[in-house]
Amino acid sequence: MKNWLKIVAVALVALAFTGCKHDLYPNPAREVTPHTLAGQWKLVCYSDGNAVAHNLAEGSYVYLEFTRKDRTFTEFQNINNAFGTVRTGVYNIYTDEEAGAVIRGMYDYGAGDWAHRYSVTLFDDEMVWIALDDPYQQCVYERCEIPEEIASQAPAEDDEK
Repeated sequence: MKNWLKIVAVALVALAFTGCKHDLYPNPAREVTPHTLAGQWKLVCYSDGNAVAHNLAEGSYVYLEFTRKDRTFTEFQNINNAFGTVRTGVYNIYTDEEAGAVIRGMYDYGAGDWAHRYSVTLFDDEMVWIALDDPYQQCVYERCEIPEEIASQAPAEDDEK
């Protein structure tokens, strides 16, 4: 029954995001681990709680970079700031019997936890996040290379310590 609920949730995500520019998941989902998640990702589509999919506005971006070894992340975004911000932190992936793979994170420097814990479904070069406490909060990310002009904003490793 629980696997059935997860299949229904993924199907609902696919239907909700038909307005986004992405494939409807022709490949089977992959196991979500720090190894398979590691790399750079770009937010391409999201639903802000009203079940309506949105592409990012022209010039807006959200990039995530996950590091496998120490389970850290760097977030580059200009959604709430025209100049862009960079935030770092740690993440954890665990398996929930009902939700499957779940990711949660905590920002560095006492900035707190992520707003939600997310069920993650990972495909070859795309992943879907669904907030556990609000299934209408959904994000679709694609693997990418973060542009150098954005990646250069990240703090140097010596600055973080």
